[in-house]
Amino acid sequence: MRVLGGARRAPWSPGRLRRAAVVLLCCLAGSAAVAALVLCTRDIDRGAAASARTALVRSAGPAHPAHHAPRPRIVPRSAWMDATVRRTQPPPHYDDRVVAVFVHHTDSPNAYDCADAPRIIRHLYAGQTGIRSWDDLGYNFVVDRCGTIYEGRAGGVDRAVTGAHTLGLNHRTAGIAALGTFTSGAEVPRAMTDAIAALAAWKLGLADVDPRARAHLVSSNGQSRFQAGTAADLPALAGHRDGYMTSCPGAALTALLPDIRQAAARLQGRV
Repeated sequence: MRVLGGARRAPWSPGRLRRAAVVLLCCLAGSAAVAALVLCTRDIDRGAAASARTALVRSAGPAHPAHHAPRPRIVPRSAWMDATVRRTQPPPHYDDRVVAVFVHHTDSPNAYDCADAPRIIRHLYAGQTGIRSWDDLGYNFVVDRCGTIYEGRAGGVDRAVTGAHTLGLNHRTAGIAALGTFTSGAEVPRAMTDAIAALAAWKLGLADVDPRARAHLVSSNGQSRFQAGTAADLPALAGHRDGYMTSCPGAALTALLPDIRQAAARLQGRV
């Protein structure tokens, strides 16, 4: 934009530029004049088209804004792991993203002091890596009755770590274990379900997955509810028994999964 005598002159419009091009022809002769007009008109049309495209992009904005949830506080493995149970284990395996979470219960006593949760998780780790000969704790996360979230399986809480929690459906999923037994008639603490909702909202939000949606998975083991290699259409926030022949996470916690899905969706900003 040029400034003359302290006043701003408006940018030239395409029409004004065309009129200037015609005046330019008066100074040129024959084929030179024709070539000048063609080039000038072509540049004007390109400029006008570019301006229109820029305006369209600015007005349209992002077509599908992502729905993310804040990351909840997660206590690291170092809070429960110690030399008495630590085993040498291979490097973790990863998937490209997490599109579903499976909720479990640990089938352990409910009447524990929350300060004792690290000891209980150590016991679970020792059993799974000892008697079962697993390479690590199967669950990606463990949530206690006070709503404290613990990092479970190694590999990084913000990464798509392949767990060992739902046979045949461990790929592209995360396992969240509620510390306790939540069969029919058991009380499920509100702090626990709130924490599960917050964790699921954040973890699924990393891939912009709605907790109320369906997830399309492929079974890798015929001992699950689905033959190996076949597709499984499941809730994005599912119970263990949705993918495996079990009563886990117990009737009491299973009954609350619809409410947990809605709470997780709200945390993602979905109305």
